[in-house]
Amino acid sequence: MPLLKALLPGVSPPQTFSLRKNLTSIGRSPDNDIVLDSPAIAATHAQVYCDGGRFAVSVVDKKLEIAVNGKKLRETFLAHRDRISLGGVELEFRLFDDEPATTRSARRPESELAGLKKLFEFSSRLTGVFEIDSLLESLMDAVIAISNADKGFLILVEDGQFRVKVARNFQRENIVDAVEKVSDSILAKVVRERRPVIVSDAQSDDELKNSLSVVSLALCSVMCVPLLEKGEILGLIYVGNNNVVNLFTNSDLEVLSVFASQASLILQNAMLVRRLRSENVELAAQLKAVRFGELIGDCGPMRRVYVEVEKVAPTDVTVLLTGETGTGKELVARELHNRSARQAGPFVSINCGAIPENLLESELFGHARGAFTGATQARMGRFVAANHGTLFLDEIGEMPIHLQVKILNALQDRAVTPVGELRPVAIDIRIVAATNRPLEDDIRDGRFREDLYYRLNVVQLRLPPLRDRGDDILVIAKYLLRQAAKDGRVRAEGFSPQAIEAMRRYAWPGNVRELENRVRRAAVMADASVIGVGDLGLDETKIAERDVETLAVAEEKFRRRTIEEALIRNQGNRTKTARELGVDPRTIFRFLEKTDDAKD
Repeated sequence: MPLLKALLPGVSPPQTFSLRKNLTSIGRSPDNDIVLDSPAIAATHAQVYCDGGRFAVSVVDKKLEIAVNGKKLRETFLAHRDRISLGGVELEFRLFDDEPATTRSARRPESELAGLKKLFEFSSRLTGVFEIDSLLESLMDAVIAISNADKGFLILVEDGQFRVKVARNFQRENIVDAVEKVSDSILAKVVRERRPVIVSDAQSDDELKNSLSVVSLALCSVMCVPLLEKGEILGLIYVGNNNVVNLFTNSDLEVLSVFASQASLILQNAMLVRRLRSENVELAAQLKAVRFGELIGDCGPMRRVYVEVEKVAPTDVTVLLTGETGTGKELVARELHNRSARQAGPFVSINCGAIPENLLESELFGHARGAFTGATQARMGRFVAANHGTLFLDEIGEMPIHLQVKILNALQDRAVTPVGELRPVAIDIRIVAATNRPLEDDIRDGRFREDLYYRLNVVQLRLPPLRDRGDDILVIAKYLLRQAAKDGRVRAEGFSPQAIEAMRRYAWPGNVRELENRVRRAAVMADASVIGVGDLGLDETKIAERDVETLAVAEEKFRRRTIEEALIRNQGNRTKTARELGVDPRTIFRFLEKTDDAKD
């Protein structure tokens, strides 16, 4: 590339100044592009500029003088190796650096090292920066610096179209009308060949010299490198100079290609994080629409549960919650309590299957001091602790048969007798029980009392498994990830498209509890800001089980969801629902009968 070498007495090697600008100022003032510290030189003495592809030198004031090859003058065109003298300093103009090949070879590793150092600095500075506009401008400034170009463009693919996102010059200024300053012929060549392209002299290039964009832009030196993601073009980096030919070397192209590869990864990550943050904003708005207290979901089965909870909560009837393990039965029990007249009272929970049988009676009913070995003081049981509130008996099917009698008596008499006491203690509580077992089978096998079952099963609410809740899975997963981020320092901010698809198809045998455990673990253990399938650790066999769904099943699910949602909107009124859906009321009645039969 064109340059000036300052041949200063006693200074070796000569100081070199690259002529990258259309106009380069020379003088004693530090504001100049080339600063020469000599009292005989004016603050701004001369300037070198490009005119029609040729370089010229001129003084900035008629009172000043320069000499070119010993001849005093005020302005002249320059040729290769012309000597410019001003104020006792001599400069040598070179159109290109014609050092011996051995010297250039020795200097090239230093140039490459400088470029790679820029790359490292850029990566270190921007790895944690996700503001796209700032990142892209910094990217282009770094590219221009390592390539010695005078302008650079970052072009990204958006909606199938190439759009100039950043256009910068070597002074770190934005370029206006950027689209008009890029050669579409060169872009097309890079896109077509999927590889970097270097053009040393566009005006003389056999393939490009007849291109309208090359001619109209008067292009000289251009480098264009693709930003690739798995073979697909994410965008392009385009740098150039309209005045100087042979500006870029293959070495420059190699460094820029490595830079582009790293920049592509950083850019992908930044764009993904921006999308995830946008999704988090949408999630906050979405949660307001799909939350029912602490419950999250908008699918038909869950909305039907919400309607049933709103109807049952104000009453004091006993409720039996059924459904698979991990479906959120305790959350529903809390909603029943919070929406009842007992909300100011205590909500007491006990897992009947988690307490040893010999301690369970004392936990439930309490005991007197000295009632048994180790009973050094009286203890209040859960029934009494829940007085004026709600008692949640989780996993009631695990209750030993001899204690089922005492629970039945407590429900009938509204009183309990602590172990070791003779007098009963009156209680005013509401019972909500839950089970993941088919109690009807336990009754048939003699493991559960039928009279207790009917006492508990005044109203039954069945919670749907997570695999039947559609996109509720994704909303809950994103909510859980956001909660994990609040609870501790985690890197993950969202899920990859592959992870989202896997969550949709996974069987979720542990339901919401399993989803919560997997998301929280992935949030902590993930190495990137995006959680992948591997981070979730999903069993592939359980993903495959949900891979295929027949059209008939899909149609039936759609019909069921549509009718359920219409019933909810019409507060269970079957006639209004039929009118809204444009069907005979008997269709709604048959649907409800079919649903009730399925429950039985």
